[in-house]
Amino acid sequence: MDILLFLIPVALALGGIGLAAFLWTMKNNQYDDLEGAAHRILMDDEEYKSPEKPQSDKSRD
Repeated sequence: MDILLFLIPVALALGGIGLAAFLWTMKNNQYDDLEGAAHRILMDDEEYKSPEKPQSDKSRD
């Protein structure tokens, strides 16, 4: 029974930290663009492609 005197305040503190983190993300607009990341992963940007291998010089043949 004595452990409950320790566990209940710890559980309430962890819940409060979680609530504070959630409210902080809401304040900083973390949930405004829910579909943007899903669309960005489908886009084929040239700057994100790996560089092509240089072609060998065919004038040596």
